[in-house]
Amino acid sequence: MTTALTPGAADALLFDLGRVVIDFDLRRTLKAWAVELGSDPQALMNALAQNDTFHRYETGHVSDAEFFAAVRSALGLKLTDEQLREGWNAIFIGEMPGISPLLDRAAKRLPLYALSNTNDAHIAHFSEHYASLLVHFRDMFLSSRIGMRKPNGETYDFVVNAIGVAPQRIVFFDDLAENVEAARERGLQAVQVHSSDDVARTLDQLGL
Repeated sequence: MTTALTPGAADALLFDLGRVVIDFDLRRTLKAWAVELGSDPQALMNALAQNDTFHRYETGHVSDAEFFAAVRSALGLKLTDEQLREGWNAIFIGEMPGISPLLDRAAKRLPLYALSNTNDAHIAHFSEHYASLLVHFRDMFLSSRIGMRKPNGETYDFVVNAIGVAPQRIVFFDDLAENVEAARERGLQAVQVHSSDDVARTLDQLGL
């Protein structure tokens, strides 16, 4: 059970980045790499996401060059690292519709933090292109920098300890049900985000 979302029920807000703050679509990357999507692009995307090298890349144990070499091998590509990097960063669509004013509104009342499974190439890209959006966050816990990723329980414990707020006083926003459930198991209040309306509704409930 989590504490009811009522006015004053939170001391900090924790946001996933992908599809909560910044929108993305891996099909854009595959298109940029000229990968034939076929009739089931989701299967290809899932295969890439389940690759052990990808998970090690997201926890900082694999370099950009090693990851791109694995991509070349897995997808049979003949692209340079720079071409792969450009396509890899083509994944980003833009900020999630309506999220910017919500972050601005919330940051006036509570400290905001980010927790995201990501990698060094993406960090370099979104840190530059979305700087005005990310300025709202007091700190960002990025998997390739902290060496752990969601939904592992130790990841939430690490972030809670770093924030210095009791887990039940932190509200976490994520688009994936498994990450939301894992956060709740670690004592955080957690909200699954389908659109910025879910964030707006939660801020209303918290009296922010």
